[in-house]
Amino acid sequence: MAGKQKRKLEDLSVDEFLLSGFDSAGEEESGDETPKQNGLKKKKAAKSADPKKGKASEHKDQLSRLKSKDPEFYKFLQENDQTLLNFDDTDSSEDEEERKYHTLPNQLEDASSGDDDEEEQKDSTKKSKKAVETIKVTDKMIEDWRAAIKENPTPRVFREVTQAFKAAVATTKGEGGGQCRYKVADSSVFNALVLFCIRDIYVALQRMLNLKPDKVQKKPALPSSSPKWQKNQTDIKMYLSGLVQLLSCLTEATVITAVLRHTNQLVPYYLCLPKQCRHLIKQLMKQWSTGEETSRVLAFLGLNKICRHKQETYLNPILKQMYISYVQNCKFTSPNVLPMVNFMQRTLTEMYSLDTQASYQHAFIYIRQLAIHLRNAMTMKKKETYQSVYNWQYIHCLYLWCRVLSTLHPSDVLHPLIYPLCQVIIGTVKLVPTSRYYPLRMHCCRALTLLSSSTNTFVPVLPFLLEIFQQVDFNKKPGRMSKKPINFAVILKLSKVNLMEKAYREGLIDQLYDLILEYFHTQAGSIGFPELALPTIIQLKAFLKECKVANYCKPVRQLLEKVQENSSHITGRRQRAAFGVADATAVAAWEKQVQEEGTPLTRYYSQWKKLREKEIQLEISGKERMEDLDLPEIKRKKIQDKKAEDKKEFKDLFESDSSSDDDGPGLKMKGTKGRQGSDDEDDEDLEDLSDMSDDMEMEGGDSDDDEEEEEDKPSKAPKQLSTSALKELAEGDEDLVEDLELSDAEDD
Repeated sequence: MAGKQKRKLEDLSVDEFLLSGFDSAGEEESGDETPKQNGLKKKKAAKSADPKKGKASEHKDQLSRLKSKDPEFYKFLQENDQTLLNFDDTDSSEDEEERKYHTLPNQLEDASSGDDDEEEQKDSTKKSKKAVETIKVTDKMIEDWRAAIKENPTPRVFREVTQAFKAAVATTKGEGGGQCRYKVADSSVFNALVLFCIRDIYVALQRMLNLKPDKVQKKPALPSSSPKWQKNQTDIKMYLSGLVQLLSCLTEATVITAVLRHTNQLVPYYLCLPKQCRHLIKQLMKQWSTGEETSRVLAFLGLNKICRHKQETYLNPILKQMYISYVQNCKFTSPNVLPMVNFMQRTLTEMYSLDTQASYQHAFIYIRQLAIHLRNAMTMKKKETYQSVYNWQYIHCLYLWCRVLSTLHPSDVLHPLIYPLCQVIIGTVKLVPTSRYYPLRMHCCRALTLLSSSTNTFVPVLPFLLEIFQQVDFNKKPGRMSKKPINFAVILKLSKVNLMEKAYREGLIDQLYDLILEYFHTQAGSIGFPELALPTIIQLKAFLKECKVANYCKPVRQLLEKVQENSSHITGRRQRAAFGVADATAVAAWEKQVQEEGTPLTRYYSQWKKLREKEIQLEISGKERMEDLDLPEIKRKKIQDKKAEDKKEFKDLFESDSSSDDDGPGLKMKGTKGRQGSDDEDDEDLEDLSDMSDDMEMEGGDSDDDEEEEEDKPSKAPKQLSTSALKELAEGDEDLVEDLELSDAEDD
């Protein structure tokens, strides 16, 4: 019986036991329900009889009855848990309810009042403020730090300098120093402190950590290899973070340059702290893509140094970020932007040269993206897809990969990318082969020429250039006069107005001359130059035969002469050769010898290139002046208005000639109309006749003097005719002849 009750008690928790009651526990054993119901009724009656009596009193009564009904179980409770039997029954029902929902911990019973707590909090804040009381940095303190660091750099002095530098950097973002120990309030002190850090901190760190460069590998030793690194790591981390924060806040180019030089010195320290190194890379990337010229160079040197020391960790993410920054900066192109684009191309190429395996992966992915854009444009044939290809970002990316493959040649890893890149560029040219996109075609041909010459790969560039001679009518008179020449280097598309301008044809001839000469220069030493130049010679001769404009024929004739001269030179050298065409080794040696000795075309190209570069520099220097120059529109005064003013001014003097003056303008307009009718075919496409000043110069009868002479002739002609001549004119009119005969008789 006791064991059974013991097991039941173990199964019940204390709360369950107290809530169950003695009757329910006792009746479970017998299984009779009627006494259980009677027990519940007794409980209700007890509650109704004494409403102030709490549950604790009820449980105490139940336990007292348990002693008489089940003495063994009661004895078991006495032996095992006296707290269940001995408790106070003075608590009321209200206290039970309060305990049910809220009980206070014992430790709060002795707590002080709320007012005392507030006073204690105020005292603690005052103590903390006294503990973090800031020290104002002065020039004398900086001088003392400089002297101490130069004499013996210790971790204590370096910590003080680092905390002062942190306070100085915090002021650049308006933080006022935050919780820093020091405070920098004066601008002169700020400048002195930053200058002191830039000049002396690197040397002090090297001495403090006992670091020396590795003479075997010619690389600086990483600071983490020093036994003193762990002791000073926190202060070094604080200083490097402050330096990056300072770099992000600067706007003056000279200060940015000085800070970048300092960060380049500390690159080994950044490499030991990955988080700070990532922040530095972000700032270097910003300066490389948007900074001034010197800042760009220093930022690139820092990125290159990081990649060379930890190539496996940072090269791939840096290459990706640099390519994205390059694409973002190539959205628009102008004469001012072109040098920056060329710089980014060259530096990116230098970064890709660090690891050709990684470069192949990047080049393959991005050239494939360019090919996908081109394929979508060729299949969908919509304006949006055309614009995804015919834009500056796309063209600059094509030129970038041509430069990368050309610079890194020969490379067995990158060589397979030459053919797909050429196919993408040729497809870009053929996508919209209209005259409005001739500037874009010029850019693509220039990229193909670079790729062909550097990789010793034959690319058919000349057909895209010679096709322009057949599509453009250079004999057609221009319809407009432009204020300045068209700069083909910074445009991709011509407007309809540009196609009518005289500057368009002049610029087109210059571009064709440059590109054809440049391509032939790359092939000038080839043993197959005569066969390569033959189609071009035929096309240029046909153009000279058809074109009647001397300004266009002169450069083309000069180009033709140079190509023929070089072709004759190669033919003469080739006739003296003693090897066959199939001997590739002998052919390569022969071409190398010819290239070293030089050809007529290569010598001419070197001279032409120098002159061309000078012209480009002059154009760049005078660009702003030409853009600001606003040429006035020349309007010729009409003859009718001039005659009307003369008549009004000299009215009394020439009253007798009024009849003849009235007849003059009519005859003059008739003559002008007849002259214009002869030029209707040439002028049918003109939009603005007021700008045809060059046409006026070419027409001999358009001057004011000639028109005035034509006006005078009609008034004098009737006085010079004799009567006999009038009779001949009046044959067939009998009345008029009779009148003339009568007039003769009267005269006699």
